[in-house]
This record gives sequence, C-alpha cells and structure tokens, in this order.
Amino acid sequence: MKKIKTLQCIRCGKDHKLLEAKYNCSSCGGNLQVLYDYNLIKKRLNYEVLKDNPERSIWRYIDILPISNLKNVPPVQVGWTPLYRAEKLGAECGVPNLYIKDDGRNPSASFKDRASAVVIARAMELKEKVITTASTGNAAASLACLTGSLVMKTVIFVPETAPAPKVAQLLVFGATVIMVKGTYDDAFDLCLKASAEYGWYNRSTGINPFTREGKKTCAFEICEQMNWETPDKVFVPVGDGNIISGIWKGFVEFHRLGIIERLPQLVAVQAEGSDSIKRAFESGMDVQPVSGKTIADSISVSLPRDGMAAVMAIKDSGGFAVSVSDAEILDAIPRIARGSNVFAEPAAAATYAGLRKAVSEGKVKENESVVLLVTGNGLKDIQSAMQSVGKPYVINPEMTELRKLLTDNNLV
Repeated sequence: MKKIKTLQCIRCGKDHKLLEAKYNCSSCGGNLQVLYDYNLIKKRLNYEVLKDNPERSIWRYIDILPISNLKNVPPVQVGWTPLYRAEKLGAECGVPNLYIKDDGRNPSASFKDRASAVVIARAMELKEKVITTASTGNAAASLACLTGSLVMKTVIFVPETAPAPKVAQLLVFGATVIMVKGTYDDAFDLCLKASAEYGWYNRSTGINPFTREGKKTCAFEICEQMNWETPDKVFVPVGDGNIISGIWKGFVEFHRLGIIERLPQLVAVQAEGSDSIKRAFESGMDVQPVSGKTIADSISVSLPRDGMAAVMAIKDSGGFAVSVSDAEILDAIPRIARGSNVFAEPAAAATYAGLRKAVSEGKVKENESVVLLVTGNGLKDIQSAMQSVGKPYVINPEMTELRKLLTDNNLV
C-alpha cells in the first residue's frame, strides 16, 4: 500500500517494510507502529471530506487505516459510538465540562472491537486461515464476535478467571476457547508459542501493530463529535497500554493532517494492583512486572505488552498517571450509571474514579473539558456490578408488606 511508508520500531527506531515484518522489530524485538505518507493522505482525508462523509463507523477513516479496501471488513458497525455531555456527573465531581465516550455500544460491547475489526480486515487481505489472541475477556469476545460469520477460524486463550459473561460470548460466536490455569500473562505467552508453532495469525496486544490502528479511531471520533476541537484532558483506562498509545496516535495524526489545531493531555488510569505503567512513568525507569491483581479484569496485567508506547504517550501529551483502588472502582460504577445513564464495567469505571482522585489532587481545573473513555459495558461483569450496589428487596405479593417496606426504608 502506497499510503504506508514504514513499520517503525518504537524502541530502536528501525524501519521495516510492510510485508517484511509481521509482528515485532527484527533487530530488538520492540513493538512496531505504522507510519503513513501523510502528505499523500492530506489530499484524501481532510475536514471537508469528513464533513460530507455519511459513513458512521471506523471505516470513514479508511484512508489512514492499514487496509486496501472495504471488501474484507466484518459486516457489523464498529465505532462512531456516542459522546455524551455528562452534566450531572460533572457537577458531582466539580468538572462541569465533562463528556463520556461510550464504547460499550460497539458490537461486542467493548472498545476492543475497533482493534479487532482492523486486524481481521488485515488478516483477510493476507488470506490467513486461523486467527488467535490472548485476552482477559474483552479482546477475545471482540475477536470472536467479529469473526463469527467469517470463514476464518478463531482460537482464544483466556485465564481461568475470565468472567463468565465474556466466556459465554466466545462460545456463542463459535470460537475455540482454551482456558489457561494461570494469569493473563500465562495465557499470552502460551498464545504466542502456539501462533509460532501452528502459523496462526496473532491479534494479541503488543504483538500485532495493527491493533493500535483500530484504537486510534476513537480519537478521530472525539475530535469530530466535539466539532473539530479537542478536549483538554482524556482519561483512559490502562492495562497493556495499547489503548492509550492508540488514542495518542489518533490525536497526533489528526494534528499532523491539519484537521485539529491542538493536542490534549492524556491521563492513564490504572488499578493499584496493576499500575506498572504509572510506576514507570513516574520513576523514569523501564516497565517492571507487578502483581496485576484487581477486580477490573480488563486492565489486570502484570507486565504490560505495550508499556513503552503507553509511557511515551503520557509523556508526549504532557499528561500524568493515577492509580485507584478496587473499592474506588466499584464505587464509580453506580456513580457513572446514575450520573450519566451509562453502565460501565470495572475497568471502564476506573476512569471516573481516576478523575475524582485527580480533581482532589488539584490536577484538573474546573474550566477544563474532560472526556472519560468508557471502554466496556457493565453487563460484561455482573458479579462486580452487584458488589457495587445493595441487594433488591423481597416481599410477598401483598400491599400490607409493600406499604411497610416503603415506610420503613423511606423509599417514597
């Protein structure tokens, strides 16, 4: 493809031709990123073109995505999820100009559909027969969902602790599901070995450079939905680091194409037990493994596979990182629901918990515009959601019991 100039290593800077490098850098093993001929793309993709484009999915940005055409894209709408003004929620935390990007509205109810759609389209162009991934649940469910009606077979590796609703999605869509007795990192390593031995195409984060290409489309949409402006800050839930590096790449590319005039600050939100990227950013040292233990399974990672790119995104944007406890994450689930009508899974709710902490520390000004990325729907993890709220009342079908219940508990 003429529009792609190179696949460049994030660590050592080595350039690779598109068909020469399937995954990581051939010199140092670092992660790759796709760089385009931006002068060429400027002629095809600009404000005027986008303004008149009726397409409402990530494919409106095909000119800056690593696929040739729309022939092999999954037949469901991915992207162009709503951006809501969350006035009540903003008033609660002291940020009046607050927005929520609800990516739980994607086909598999997860942000990860953006990455899977692009990777699948790329795999189809390469005529791959089997695609695989390791995931705590969302990336796996996304891959299974989007390959459900395709001829390509899907093999999924998940840790044994993956939430049942996410595993159910995998099986419903026909994927071969392999539960690994261990952590996400154990599942990741086994998936990597299996893809090498059997020649399967690997979608896993930190291995496949095209995942970042799908995720960057969220940044494009935010710019358009905010009338070609950028927010002051974007709060991003961070596990492997691939989402925040993708979001940053999207804003940078729109800025490079002259579509937006300024760049936002990115705020990485991590769970306290899975905060290796925050530690690396604040210490200036390399990303080191941590326990990875948190109720927010979607950001539960011991050693982030795209950690270096994530740290670079935080630094380059002039942003910062914040960690939150599991208790703060659970508390954020009903707060978001009651303040904005959006049901967030724990990892997604972490962004609001992170915002509250950042506000309390004086890191967010009252007049700033803030976007929270809600990356997954709460129905993905009902068990955690139930921990965040009380139990329902149970009575006999009698008015006397109902009257007593309402009176005793001041319910009306």
